Amino acid sequence: MKTKFTEAFGVEHPIVQGGMQWVGVAELVAAVSEAGGLGMITALTQPTPADLAKEIARTREMTDKPFGVNLTILPSITPPPYDEYRKVIVDEGIKIVETAGSNPGPHMAQFHDAGIKVLHKCTSVKHAIKAQSLGVDGISIDGFECAGHPGEDDIPGLVLIPAAAKHITIPMIASGGFADARGLVAALALGADGINMGTRFMCTEESPIHHDIKQAIVDASEQDTELIFRTLGNTARVARNGVSREVVEILNDGGQFDQIQDLVSGKRGKTVYELGDPEAGVWSVGLCQGLIDDIPSAGDLVTRIVTEADELIGRLSKLAS
Repeated sequence: MKTKFTEAFGVEHPIVQGGMQWVGVAELVAAVSEAGGLGMITALTQPTPADLAKEIARTREMTDKPFGVNLTILPSITPPPYDEYRKVIVDEGIKIVETAGSNPGPHMAQFHDAGIKVLHKCTSVKHAIKAQSLGVDGISIDGFECAGHPGEDDIPGLVLIPAAAKHITIPMIASGGFADARGLVAALALGADGINMGTRFMCTEESPIHHDIKQAIVDASEQDTELIFRTLGNTARVARNGVSREVVEILNDGGQFDQIQDLVSGKRGKTVYELGDPEAGVWSVGLCQGLIDDIPSAGDLVTRIVTEADELIGRLSKLAS
């Protein structure tokens, strides 16, 4: 399945495993890339830049197919050494980077000088146009359905993707709410050149999270998420549990970040994935969990989506003829 994205980024299938904190590690990344998709190591999952270099080396031991590194820059109590992570990406010869969370401009010269293609994730048409003007090589447009940070405009993919497609001339993939072949075909019809999946890849054999969390995703519906940090202007979509409901109640009652800081700590979120306790903290998951019914290998998932998408396009073509 060739698209403008596969041609520009040198991959076989228009399916990207986006960066996910605590999830985008070598085993999952290599499995996605081996199947012809584009796997992404999450840089900040690694505790130090040196650990990122080791994770890149581990991934290369498992695949010789293209893979990338996600570098997300968000407000943080203790900001990581972003410049050092960026230097490792360059020094290790990575050729694809997914940027997110802030203006990609400050990174562009160093990445492009090193021959690195930049895929920038954004949540609005305005920001997509701005990123394109800065010279990024591709856009990942992130609808309101997504896990993590959907922005503050609340525009779902059904509207956001074609609205962006009117202005974006570089390759564009659609993020947020994608879990199967129907989503891929829909994204292509709406004007995207591929899809980015996070939650769906969390629920695969190679995903490093505890099996009980994968099963919780399978058992959940599209209604089982919560939007936190809305009153702080930094909305995040997470799993609905006792912790996320408490966070929403505190903030809705006028509370400030210092009153919820312990509840939303990344350490507690990591514990969820390690111990398999969905109530141990807040953890990211998207609306598409309502479409997930199994825990396949990442490679089988990519193959299934591409095969079924080809079949669906064929059936639609016959209906139209």
